[in-house]
Amino acid sequence: MEQTSNDESNTRRFRVLMFPWLAHGHMSPFLELSKRLAQNNFQIYFCSTEVNLSFIKKDRNLDEYFSDHSIELVQLDLPHFPELPPHYHTTKNLPPHLNPTLHVAFYMGKTNFQNILNILQPDLLIYDVFQAWASELASLIHIPSVLFLCAGLVCRAWSYFYDVNNKGLSGVDGTYPFPAIVLKDYEIKKLAAFLQEFKKNIPEEVMLSLTKCLEVSSDIVLLKTCREIEGKYIDHLSSCCGKKIVAVGPLIELKHDDTKTEEETENSSHIIEFLNGREESSVVYVSFGSECFLSEEEREEMAYGLELSNANFIWVVRFPVGHAIALEEALPEGFLERVKTRGVVVDGWAPQAKILEHPSTGGFVSHCGWGSFLESIYYGVPLLALPMLYDQPHHARLAVEIGVGIEILRDEDGRIKRENVAKVIKEVVVEKTELGESVKQKAKELSHKLREEGEEQLHEAVEKLKSLCSKIQSQE
Repeated sequence: MEQTSNDESNTRRFRVLMFPWLAHGHMSPFLELSKRLAQNNFQIYFCSTEVNLSFIKKDRNLDEYFSDHSIELVQLDLPHFPELPPHYHTTKNLPPHLNPTLHVAFYMGKTNFQNILNILQPDLLIYDVFQAWASELASLIHIPSVLFLCAGLVCRAWSYFYDVNNKGLSGVDGTYPFPAIVLKDYEIKKLAAFLQEFKKNIPEEVMLSLTKCLEVSSDIVLLKTCREIEGKYIDHLSSCCGKKIVAVGPLIELKHDDTKTEEETENSSHIIEFLNGREESSVVYVSFGSECFLSEEEREEMAYGLELSNANFIWVVRFPVGHAIALEEALPEGFLERVKTRGVVVDGWAPQAKILEHPSTGGFVSHCGWGSFLESIYYGVPLLALPMLYDQPHHARLAVEIGVGIEILRDEDGRIKRENVAKVIKEVVVEKTELGESVKQKAKELSHKLREEGEEQLHEAVEKLKSLCSKIQSQE
């Protein structure tokens, strides 16, 4: 009898509604998971706003899924806010002061999302950490739902510990059972100030706690990670919240034909040509993601740090929308001329995956956003961690703990110091000290494990999702 049930779950095409938050850093892993599930006989419906879906439609790596309809796009309409026109129904290029408004509008789209659930009647909803309300709506019509955490669990486990102990950020102390994950005073103050400002503009019901998001997930929680990286944190949080937390692997996009414009194609060719002319592991790549921007003072310290290091480098410099500055003005006077034989400074975009997989790349100065964190390890490149905000300090401490990174220390007030930037870059890609070689070797070892075992963990997740869908149907 059990064998028959297993056979049915392997042949039945279950219908899954994917519902990420409206940020690229959330949509991208949801899309990668969608592709993996579609490859395993799931029918996928991917729900987001019109502006996000228009961007997704341009992704040539999704063409095969669109053509056979294994992934279909579903538009969610948000209510009208005068200050939030449709092109701001995404975090991409969203002015920071409108972020709370976007969360409120997203929450107020509940009725439209309920209509989508009623029409599609999926076998399963996979939802994001910002919308426990979606899970509650699904439960009203007996649709199971699973939380997918697409950021590092190391931060979620830390937050959960202080939430359930009713301590909050003001009560952060040394009682957390993993002493490697500790925030510095300036990081706690910065995070507390951000959350206070953020929450005062958002009603409590809009942003439910992580505890609530975990609570409403049906049986399991999916996680973009590998046990080789976060195993003990997975086991700890599973034990605390009573849910089976299942790693789905790093979900790295392997087809990275990601150039979009003639200028970006030219940038990509120039960068690869630069890397081809350098020795193995002799170039440091510097990028802080698409939503972290250095201040004028920070750009200056980073520039002088790179100059002092004497390393070959590729530096991606980004500016907030509407605040772009010519590189000659944004960087110290004469900097570009002085480093032109050993450095490439790119304004706005670079082919990150191609850079990281190139043998000449020997280190990654990163903000430690979770996507960049996993990509760096996947390609065997050590992290030179310089976290900026949110969960990034936790990821930086994790990189040090598992031996794949060295943190670039700030001063006691949280300022970047050029001497510290230069010191860590020299250790890893110039002088290649014992510590530098150690993190490089560990990154390569973990790279092999992620490639070998990531697919196994994804397979386990697929089987658990099929089992969950089958169980619910057998009860109907």
